[in-house]
Amino acid sequence: MKEKLIRFFGSLHIHFFLIIFLAAMIPASLITTGFVRLYENRQIQTDYSQITSQAKLITNQIATTGYLNDPSAVDFLNAELTAMANAYGGRMMVINNSLQVVKDTYSAEEGKSVVWSNVVKASRGTTSYYVDQESNYIIVTIPIPNMTYSDSDKTSDSNSLLSSNDSDSDSSLRTKEEGPYLGVLLIMKSTDDISQNITFLQDVMWEVLLVVFIFAVVTAAFFSDRMTRPLRKIRDLIPHIQDHAEETLPTKGYTEVRDIAEHFNTFKEKMQDIDDSRAEFVSNVSHELKTPLASMKVLADSINSMGGEAPLEMYQEFMGDITSEIDRETSIINDLLSLVKLDKSGVSLNIQSLNMNELLENLLKRLRPLAEKQGVELVLESFRPIVCDVDEVKFTLAIMNLVENGIKYNHEGGWVHVTLNSDHEYCFIKVKDSGMGIPEDSLDRIFERFYRVDKSHSREIGGTGLGLAITWNSIMLHHGEIKVASILDQGTTFDVRIPLKYIQEGDEK
Repeated sequence: MKEKLIRFFGSLHIHFFLIIFLAAMIPASLITTGFVRLYENRQIQTDYSQITSQAKLITNQIATTGYLNDPSAVDFLNAELTAMANAYGGRMMVINNSLQVVKDTYSAEEGKSVVWSNVVKASRGTTSYYVDQESNYIIVTIPIPNMTYSDSDKTSDSNSLLSSNDSDSDSSLRTKEEGPYLGVLLIMKSTDDISQNITFLQDVMWEVLLVVFIFAVVTAAFFSDRMTRPLRKIRDLIPHIQDHAEETLPTKGYTEVRDIAEHFNTFKEKMQDIDDSRAEFVSNVSHELKTPLASMKVLADSINSMGGEAPLEMYQEFMGDITSEIDRETSIINDLLSLVKLDKSGVSLNIQSLNMNELLENLLKRLRPLAEKQGVELVLESFRPIVCDVDEVKFTLAIMNLVENGIKYNHEGGWVHVTLNSDHEYCFIKVKDSGMGIPEDSLDRIFERFYRVDKSHSREIGGTGLGLAITWNSIMLHHGEIKVASILDQGTTFDVRIPLKYIQEGDEK
């Protein structure tokens, strides 16, 4: 069950679906929520503006009629306050600068003190509002200005306020009564109409979101299926193609899908080439191993059939031929073992600091008899003494394969030049010959194991197609590089580069 859930939620189809779905739903949700919030704020600001503009007339009337001293004497203003409160579906309160309620349209708080931050601010000249979400009211506090208060009075009043911090309460009250503001007009307006409109808008928005939800689901399902269809097609085709070597993936559709198909087809071709090379190698090695055995059997049967009548010279000749066939069989087996050792993961190197000049001189000394037999000149050119960190056995095997190939695949009277040089970081070895050369279409494959350029000629010479693969593996183990350049019937050049100081991969910084 857990594995099924992991596969389900790890599916690219589901990821595309969720991305498209969320890309539609998140903006829609934010827009609808923001629209409702914007409408609410806009309506509150509109109500606030209307209340403050209408309240200015009333505050001026309160200031000029002496309403704060005797509210009952100004009947028309009481009627206006009541009418305005009814129009707002709320409440009106007139508060003097001692924070006592002078008039309450509800007649509930008259004579009581109101200590609220907005009322205190309004008594000092700041108009403000507060939205009571629980009771659905907007409460506006507006200062009642002293119409007879001059600018000079404001300055003197400010100084008197600063000097009255340590005075008694009566002196403080008198100072306030003579200040620029006589009191506060508190207006409570019902926001039920706004709440009803918001409820209506929310219902509409839920319907819109439902439509968007259905649209998002359908759209996400359609496009996620369409976008992942080529990948599913590739997934379904791969098992079929595995059973039909000649078929390839179609390179159509999205750019990324085409790239995947092209890379898969290229990989498939390479794997097919490797399989073909392996099959050919098995066939060639079987033939190479079988041929010496068959020859030895024929020679042994011939000797046995002669009994004791065969002359000694014939015995010696047959035994010499059998020895040659054994040497040939041993050479093939040694190549196979060398490749297996180099190819084994975690292979260890016996790194030593060696004199490369002496190493190459000894190597060419061992190969010089072969060169003389083939009629090939073998030359070593060293530019300076060089000491390099190498595994003597494995590195010697790599260079020996290059030089030996240069000798074997050469013309009589040809030459093989080996050049040794270095800089401050690398050792350079060049093996150049005047031999048969390598076709251009084979240069990219000569380091593949089991691959032979000229199969018939290689079989005559005795190659197994493993020498250059062994060389490449050995150079790579030394963190080196090998390049080849060749012209058919003019010769081949191998350039080898390895670091002078060998550094383990785990020690690299």
